[in-house]
Amino acid sequence: MRFRFGTDIGLKRDENQDAVRCEYFGHNVLAVVCDGMGGERAGKEASALAIEEFFQRFSAGYSESLDDEGIRKLLISSVSAANSVIYTRARLDFKNFGMGTTCVAAYINSTSAFIINVGDSRAYLITDQKLLQVTTDHNVATLLYEKGKITEEEMENHPQRHMLVRAVGVEKTVLPDTFILDYEGKISLLLCSDGLSGYCSDDEVYNVILNSEFDNVADELIKLANSKGGSDNVTVAVISD
Repeated sequence: MRFRFGTDIGLKRDENQDAVRCEYFGHNVLAVVCDGMGGERAGKEASALAIEEFFQRFSAGYSESLDDEGIRKLLISSVSAANSVIYTRARLDFKNFGMGTTCVAAYINSTSAFIINVGDSRAYLITDQKLLQVTTDHNVATLLYEKGKITEEEMENHPQRHMLVRAVGVEKTVLPDTFILDYEGKISLLLCSDGLSGYCSDDEVYNVILNSEFDNVADELIKLANSKGGSDNVTVAVISD
C-alpha cells in the first residue's frame, strides 16, 4: 500500500484552510482530508484540529484485531472526537464563531476500504475505466436534488452547491456517512477537497491520474485545479496498492 498527498493555497485565497495527513498502521493506511471554514483563522484552525484529534482518537483505539464493525465504529468515534473539540473551541472564543470543517477519511487494509465523510470533501474509487464517487456531498444543492427539486445538471452548477448542511464542529453532535468497499487484488482511492472536485470534471481528474507517475500524481492534480483558475484551496490524497 502506498500513498501520495498534497495541499495548495490556490491562486486567489489569502490562506490555506485545507489540511491532509496520511499514515501507516502496520501495512494498512489511514488518510484524512479536511477543508476548514470560518472567519479570521478559524477555518485553518478547524481543519488542523480535526486531523490532529482524528488521528489521536484512531491511534488510541486501533488494534489489528479489530473486525469490520470495530473499524467502522472507530472511524465514527474519531470524527465525533474532532467534532467535540472544534465545537467547544468555537464557543470559548467569539472570533471562532461558525468554525467548522469537512472531513473525509479512508482506512484501507488488505481486503477492505472503510470510508467516512462529513461535508463535501469527496472519496472516489479509481477503477480501470473511470472515477466512481463513493461519498455523497452534504450540501444544499445535493439535498435539493435528492428531494427531486432540481436536476443533476442543475445540481452541478447550483449557487448553493458550496453551502454545507453538515460539517464537523458546527453542531454538538455530528452524523457522518460510512462506506465499506470489499475488494480482491488491488484498490486505488482518491480523497479530495472541493478545490479539485468543484472545478474539474471527473474525466479531467481521471485523465491526470491515468497519465501521471504515481510519485507525481498529487502535484499533477493540484496543477490541474490551479489551471482552472485556482479559486480555492486544493487538497488531494491518492492511495493505491
